[in-house]
Amino acid sequence: MPIGLLTGKVIFITGASRGIGAAAARLFAREGAAVVLAARNTDALSRIVTEIHAGGGVADAVTMDLADRASIRAAVDCVEKLHGRLDGAFNNGAVAQQPGLLDTTSDEDIDQQYAVNFRAHWTAMNAEAALMRRNGGGAIVNTSSIGSRRAVPPLPAYGAMKRALNSITETAAVTWAPEGIRVNGITPGGTATEMIEEWEAATPGIIEANNAATPLGRMAEPHEVAEVAAWLLSDRSSMVTGAIVPVDGGAGA
Repeated sequence: MPIGLLTGKVIFITGASRGIGAAAARLFAREGAAVVLAARNTDALSRIVTEIHAGGGVADAVTMDLADRASIRAAVDCVEKLHGRLDGAFNNGAVAQQPGLLDTTSDEDIDQQYAVNFRAHWTAMNAEAALMRRNGGGAIVNTSSIGSRRAVPPLPAYGAMKRALNSITETAAVTWAPEGIRVNGITPGGTATEMIEEWEAATPGIIEANNAATPLGRMAEPHEVAEVAAWLLSDRSSMVTGAIVPVDGGAGA
């Protein structure tokens, strides 16, 4: 059998019940990783775990709420109980903002964006790094957004938290490099996930506008984004840390 890109690695994935996270779960398992999937939707996680097992892969699921710091730490503790180590983490979970301009965005929406799209990553990274450093290091990839690179009038709080995520990604990369922990981010553009479908339902025309603004002329498929994360988590990117990698079909160029 060919050796996969992630053979022998234990990888933790948040937001693994749908979209990019679910695609990553399937891909990482095919590439040889033992994956631990985390999300709130336990039924969806169970279906993905069953699918991976049927394909001969190794997968487990843990229920986790990104808005709950204790829940995040408990999920990482579960990885240690299952495998005794952690080699890679794909912090992909997020929550969409109710579309609306800056002066119409509610305090509650801002609080939710902060808790899930920024603080959760901060909490997860610290817990993941603590486990990684016991075995000489590892790699972390955070899912940011093309919206972190420019103004996003319809999603001001979402864009702000994703830009903050880029900052802590870079800071963590520099801080933890001496311990052998690499930290990178990816900034997907429009991607064919449930989240973009929900945005389209709330604001018809978003998908068409995205495609028109993307040089490649289409949405990304979730597995295309997951491929970039897989490379960043692999040993083939061993000299890459502190990078924020666009996965947007040229939309941000």
